[in-house]
Amino acid sequence: MTAPRALRMAVALLAVASASAAVAHTGGSNGYASIAIDGATARYTLTLWPAALPPEVAETLRQARAAPGAASDRLLGWIRDKVALIADGQRCQAGSGSVSDGGPSAESVTVVVDYACGAQIRDLRIRDDLFDVLGPDYHTLARIDAPGQTTQFAFSTEARETRIELHGPTRSLGIGSFVLLGVEHILTGWDHLLFLLGLLLCGGGWLSLLKIITAFTIAHSLTLGLAVLDVVTLPDRLVEAVIGLSIAFVAAENIFMRPVVARRWVVSFAFGLVHGFGFSSALRELGLRTHGLLLALFGFNLGVEIGQGLVVAMILPALYFLRGTSWEPSVVKSSSLAILLVGLVLFVERAFL
Repeated sequence: MTAPRALRMAVALLAVASASAAVAHTGGSNGYASIAIDGATARYTLTLWPAALPPEVAETLRQARAAPGAASDRLLGWIRDKVALIADGQRCQAGSGSVSDGGPSAESVTVVVDYACGAQIRDLRIRDDLFDVLGPDYHTLARIDAPGQTTQFAFSTEARETRIELHGPTRSLGIGSFVLLGVEHILTGWDHLLFLLGLLLCGGGWLSLLKIITAFTIAHSLTLGLAVLDVVTLPDRLVEAVIGLSIAFVAAENIFMRPVVARRWVVSFAFGLVHGFGFSSALRELGLRTHGLLLALFGFNLGVEIGQGLVVAMILPALYFLRGTSWEPSVVKSSSLAILLVGLVLFVERAFL
């Protein structure tokens, strides 16, 4: 297999993978939990969206929404079995619980379970193994509220436990867990990566490539912060559709026009603003207080940049090898065509379906 053919095939496979994961940029499915600690008790509240979960799990959640019964008992059993609260070395007892929906216009399910810990909670360890039931790409984004302090943590298959001290210094602010979440978010975000690849295919020399990458980073970091802090928000459906359109636009520009390389960073910046709103969905629902939210935002954005840097570091050598060769035009055109098709599919799906 020749080098250009191999490169075209790699990009085409990337495009096909992205088409089968139209919502991959969310970094998998998220549940939003709050753990309210009061003396010797704790209330665990978890909100889930059936549409984002495996079919069998989603069906259980839909049945639990409809009416109390076996499905509700099964859902509560998952929480009692997979979410452990250990206070001062002793496991708290999971007691009564309830299941409710998010209202007539919502598609979510909220589960509440009360834990009794026997004595005043001073040192609390929380373990979340819901991934064993809800799937390996599931995350629980948690806010932990205690008198005088709020902590946040992103539970994942790689970060299943956190520990906090009440009435003392918090041992873990959870920043590292949000860094990991940011890395995973961008590495599984095929739509964001395809947009960046489409820009870099005709990015020119090293200085032009640096401008494109920097502009995208600054733009999405700006709107990520504005959206998470609720300064500026846009409808998710609109954001998702424009992200798909941005992919199609840069690919079409590669095929049908001659991109002005020196000014392509402007395109990167403009559409990077929209991509930042897409990134924000993983943090917006947490409802953290400003201090905790800023820490989570910093960690998450740092993770996004680390993941993006890893991907760019892998792409740039191939692009450098491609520049100036006789088969560069055909590789750029065929790769851009694959990216264009994916972008159009994502746009139509997100805007109209």
